[in-house]
Amino acid sequence: MKFLLSCFLILFISVAFTQQKFTLSGKVKDSKNGEELIGASIGTADNQFKTVTNEYGFYSLTLPEGKYVFVVSYFGYEELRFDIKVIADISKDFELSDLSSLLDDVVIRSTKTNENIKNTEIGVERLSPKDVERLPVIFGEKDIVKIIQLLPGVKSAGEGGAGFYVRGGAADQNLILLDEAIVYNASHLMGFFSTFNSDAIKDVTLYKGNQPANYGGRLASVMDIKMKDGNNKRFNVEGGIGLISSRLSVEGPIVKEKGSFFVSGRRTYADLFLKATKDFKKTKLYFYDLNLKANYTIGKKDRLFLSGYFGRDVLGLDKLFGINWGNATGTLRWNHIINNKLFSNTSIIYSAYDYSFNISTEDISFKILSKINDVNLKQDFQWFINNNHKLRFGVNGIYHQVLPGQLETESDFIQAKKLPKAPSLELAGYVTNDHQITKKLNATYGLRFTTLSVLGNGSPFHSYDPAGNLVSSTTYNKGAFTKTYFNIEPRLALSFAYAETASFKAAYSRNVQNVHTLSNSTSSNPTDVVLFSSMNIRPEIADQVSLGWFKNFKEGMYELNVETYYKSMQHQIDYRNGADVSSNEFLEGELLYGIGRAYGLELIVKKKAGKFTGWISYTLSKTERKINQINDGNWYNAKQDRTHDISVVAVYEINKKLAISGLFVFYTGSAVTFPTGKYTINGETHFSYTNRNADRMPNYHRLDLGLTWYTKNTEKFESSWNFSIYNVYGRQNAYTISFRENEDNPNITESVRTALFRFVPSVTYNFKFK
Repeated sequence: MKFLLSCFLILFISVAFTQQKFTLSGKVKDSKNGEELIGASIGTADNQFKTVTNEYGFYSLTLPEGKYVFVVSYFGYEELRFDIKVIADISKDFELSDLSSLLDDVVIRSTKTNENIKNTEIGVERLSPKDVERLPVIFGEKDIVKIIQLLPGVKSAGEGGAGFYVRGGAADQNLILLDEAIVYNASHLMGFFSTFNSDAIKDVTLYKGNQPANYGGRLASVMDIKMKDGNNKRFNVEGGIGLISSRLSVEGPIVKEKGSFFVSGRRTYADLFLKATKDFKKTKLYFYDLNLKANYTIGKKDRLFLSGYFGRDVLGLDKLFGINWGNATGTLRWNHIINNKLFSNTSIIYSAYDYSFNISTEDISFKILSKINDVNLKQDFQWFINNNHKLRFGVNGIYHQVLPGQLETESDFIQAKKLPKAPSLELAGYVTNDHQITKKLNATYGLRFTTLSVLGNGSPFHSYDPAGNLVSSTTYNKGAFTKTYFNIEPRLALSFAYAETASFKAAYSRNVQNVHTLSNSTSSNPTDVVLFSSMNIRPEIADQVSLGWFKNFKEGMYELNVETYYKSMQHQIDYRNGADVSSNEFLEGELLYGIGRAYGLELIVKKKAGKFTGWISYTLSKTERKINQINDGNWYNAKQDRTHDISVVAVYEINKKLAISGLFVFYTGSAVTFPTGKYTINGETHFSYTNRNADRMPNYHRLDLGLTWYTKNTEKFESSWNFSIYNVYGRQNAYTISFRENEDNPNITESVRTALFRFVPSVTYNFKFK
């Protein structure tokens, strides 16, 4: 704390004595569609003065009076050079041309900016839809979340699943933002698809626990996804037709070069095929999602954005069984350039998630449902003080309202239950500074302050002893502040570029999490129970230290990143043995609390340009928990613990029309608890268990191959076919392992492996009207 306060004191002293200079500011955009480019580089040709655009494409560069040659660059775009005589403040926007839209004989090459070497980012991964469009994926759906799982430190939660683990964190310890709105369940069809249609995505950034102070709320990671703004120059229509799903997007100007809109929809139609069968014609099996966005520029300093996402899954068998769940988000955002150094963003954000599950037979009929609603108000500022200091500060408040569970029934022998709504108020404030101390040494440091207030709901709050027995119940008036948790989260990251193409980096961060997802499954499930910190459940806390070495080769064509981390965690949650989760009024009494630790080594080698591109990543890691009432208080493997994780990704451009791709995945089986014995009661066999998560699922590995054929590319239309095979050599990877008695000899217990996919071929036709 003293170190951070000293840094901020030095910051303001240096600002007070800085001589007057002039500022060049504006935005960097794509010349083809007017979209702002995030992280574009702009600076003098001698690299003496340089900056990058923020998440809204805005830049501000301060420099002394004089004549300069400026360079504006962005990976995959034509570099722009220009001369400017700086004798006053200048406001200037730039447009860069996508190299793929230029002459056929242009070869996309990496620019020698070495921005990844000089910035302080450690444990950060960035992707765009272009990075994944050629890769083979299951069912032919290009999926950003599935590609994220191929990066070091990120592990798939299971076969085909959209859930993921980051640096030893559980799936619920990832904060997923879509245009600033929280997405509580990021999966379709039980995880085989993610909620994110890649056609609607502009940029994805994943912070693996070392995010700057303007992010918070989860222990493991933040995945910040930004939707496309829409083409403000001309209308486009694009889409894709696959075997089980199709998608369509439309974008265009509202007022040319001042405002635009974007609409993208996607739906599966497996249920239409099932209706043609005799046995499954009453089966429901589909999902849909819809992305919407509009923006409008008001003068030179103001811009309004309105975006939303709506998605739902429906699974069911006639009236016998049904489950559906869905997300809805909305963001109203106002960008305002206060002056050439101060940028403001004001947002009003709505997030909602709900699920329902019902069974109806002649003997039994019931329905379980749950809901989450958030209203969030955010105010962020970015102050480009000078080239050595970029300050961000802001506040936000979120009102959470959760219906943990409700059981509706018409059956006489099932009791209806309605758990009371659980409201809470979460407030946060932050300040963070990007500080270029010397030409070689950079730092990012900041503080985040968070509070979570548990609000009364007019129903009893229960207290429990360490054994989970109910001790007392107290009722508070609706809206009353019953308990408030306050936490300070310091963040610090350092980068020392000891050479033009190499650097060492180090970071420390504390993260606090007030939302807790309770699940008995190995990955995210739509019926998981979501709770916020309460009278009994304290906020989870994680402290992470990271070290890294970063090296570029051949003018940035190759990258080598090596990172290691250690993370300690407090107030980790697990279940008591035999816990009752569903619609349990006394659910908090079924929970246990303890500590955790995770540590590992991550390596990735990337080839970023040329006909052959791709990467190889490897993660060596360990994740453990320690809870007094589990395994006699000894350390035990967390369910997401995996020792080894390897991914190989490759794309080769055969010619201008054909490209082949492949990926190979191997990882150690997840930690599980298998039975160690059995006993018989009243003629029924029951299995007994000892140490938790002491066993392993079998190792997982598979190979996927893909072929992309570009059939047409003109000024007005382009099209392509994508062919892929998931799990080429037919490995029967275990999805679950169950145990049963041998039919011929009841004394013998046999294990049964269930595999989901062997060979999954797919074909997708993609098109675009320009």
